[in-house]
Amino acid sequence: MRIWVSRPEPGAGRTARHLAGLGHLALVAPVLRIAPTGATPPAGPFDGLILTSANAVAPLAATGLAGPPVFAVGRRTAERAQAAGLGRVFCADGDAAGLARLVADQLTPGSLLLHVAGEDRKAEPEASLQMAGYRILSWTAYAARALEALPEPAARALAGESGAPPLDAALHYSRRSAETAERLCREAGLSGAFRALAHYCLSADVAAGLVELGIPAHFVAARPSEEALLAGLAAAD
Repeated sequence: MRIWVSRPEPGAGRTARHLAGLGHLALVAPVLRIAPTGATPPAGPFDGLILTSANAVAPLAATGLAGPPVFAVGRRTAERAQAAGLGRVFCADGDAAGLARLVADQLTPGSLLLHVAGEDRKAEPEASLQMAGYRILSWTAYAARALEALPEPAARALAGESGAPPLDAALHYSRRSAETAERLCREAGLSGAFRALAHYCLSADVAAGLVELGIPAHFVAARPSEEALLAGLAAAD
């Protein structure tokens, strides 16, 4: 299959390599770009650092806050934190609930935690940890900025232009990127072609964003990891 990867870099390139290893063709055409906000982090000291995305690692590493233990939402985030020399890293199993449990296993209530977060973040795991008695400060360290127009390679493929192999499917790693891809396709007059793709979603929340737009999800990963998402492609073969 030829598959549209619309997630931001650097993840998009890594996903393309994984797809190639599975025998698929990847069209890397991100609809979001990750950029630092430039916001100053709150003053510590902190008992722990919470990372709900690998995108949090670079801005955190730039601050020099390498002492407190790091609680990463999943393996990819943990690996990047370790490579950046952020100190002792604990890895959850890929979701916010697991991350909250991991923190509770290692730190006592009353501990002060810094959540290195993106501009578009969900209530968890902060809400659960606060209810359990932890003190949370949030630092909006990065943001996903939507492109103003559909990337040309995606537009050409969806329009079926000569020399552009057609697309069969799209991978969606976040609700924001899925909804942005749909909007940019609609604005480009390519809504029908987008809807006709087989949509593979990282989680039920990602799929819900498409369903609310009247687009069914072809596959929803059993757990929010790239391995589980790409397993859906194998099932389709």
